[in-house]
Amino acid sequence: MRSVIDGAFSRNRTTLLLLAGLLVVGLMNFASVPREAEPAINFPMIFVNAYHDGISPLDAERLIIRPLEAELQSLEALKELRSEARESHAMVMLEFEPGFDSNLAMNDVREKVDLARAKLPQDTEEPVISEMTTSLMPVISIVLSGSLPEARMVRLANQLKDRIKSMPDVIDVSVRGQREEVVDIVVDPVIMETYGVSYEELFSLVQRNNRLVAAGAMDSGVGRLTLKVPGVIEDVQDVLALPIKVSGDKVVTVADVARVELTFKDATDFARIDGEPNMSLEVAKRSGASVIETTQAIRRLVEAESKSWPEGVKANFMMDKGITIKQTSDNLQNGIITAMLLVMLLVLAVMGLRPALLVGAAIPGSYLVGILILSSFGITMNFVTMFGLVVSAGLLVDGAIVVVELADRYRVAGLPPREAYRRAAKRMAWPIISSTATTLAVFVPLIVLPGMLGQFMK
Repeated sequence: MRSVIDGAFSRNRTTLLLLAGLLVVGLMNFASVPREAEPAINFPMIFVNAYHDGISPLDAERLIIRPLEAELQSLEALKELRSEARESHAMVMLEFEPGFDSNLAMNDVREKVDLARAKLPQDTEEPVISEMTTSLMPVISIVLSGSLPEARMVRLANQLKDRIKSMPDVIDVSVRGQREEVVDIVVDPVIMETYGVSYEELFSLVQRNNRLVAAGAMDSGVGRLTLKVPGVIEDVQDVLALPIKVSGDKVVTVADVARVELTFKDATDFARIDGEPNMSLEVAKRSGASVIETTQAIRRLVEAESKSWPEGVKANFMMDKGITIKQTSDNLQNGIITAMLLVMLLVLAVMGLRPALLVGAAIPGSYLVGILILSSFGITMNFVTMFGLVVSAGLLVDGAIVVVELADRYRVAGLPPREAYRRAAKRMAWPIISSTATTLAVFVPLIVLPGMLGQFMK
């Protein structure tokens, strides 16, 4: 350490140039480092949700949860498995040991769910697998409201969803308040009796003609051709054109005995803004992307898209984390400036102008170098790192005051300023390093804490 200090003083111009370069690069990184509300933490939990319209909780447990549990309970590093059955819904929650490989666990869960899928009821929707992570939390919500018909509002929300999802820093957009589209077939009993068509016959006809048939492929020797059987109903006209039976010289279709309407499932909850129905789009950003820049880009996109919307449609922004992060970042900057000024004033009153300037310069200089190190490791600016930077101010000031005060003693004793600061730095180097190391050693056990608290502190 003494040789390092001697080298720095003997090559003072190089040292000052290196310090200035670090400060400039640190300042540039401070302006560009991504800002988040909280650090990206993968909670050791994976959820499997399965939906079956109209199924009772008892049947959901017997027909959905038990087949899923039978496959999922053999997963590696699985700590606990819990299930919950509700009407039309079944959920299995998997808790893994802390420090698990989330990508490997997700792949294993998908494989087990695929195996259990064959044992589930035929009408059960494809199970949805999701993991719990802070990086997928919404950073902004866009609420669309207006007096448009629901079908048109749904199309407008989905168009906006596609535009936002195409942004490079956006990973997912979910639409809340959108009811699932269904096809209602309203039959005329008199006409059905006239043609001799039963309800079971009509239901079975629609069900058989709305299945995906795997037709395979045909190899002609010079190439391979994939075959496709168009067996899925895509619109209302496909339903109306379905032939039921032949009556005399006439082919009876669904259009002859029923009225087909495109509508939505019954609503289970309601939301209103100024008495008008609304839909919300919750946007999640990619891990490492800046919350402030992402939310500002989304606002600009929505503002540009709103110019082509029908009159009366409005977009309101809720839960904008970009504003919160910007306020927190501004508060941090103000706190750093305030701390620097207060320390300089205090040292100025006790030790004089030169020590006050040197001690005051240590605070922003160390902060910028610290931000440079955070950026080089890919760590974002969040409330944890910001809090750490603020707490570290006390350590920085203590070390600077001790060195400057000893250097002033050497100057009073008759040493030149250069030699005084050299001796003070060499004399107090190891005591300051030891003092700082013992303070940091208190936090080491927090890194190896077990469970979710340990992952968060790490």
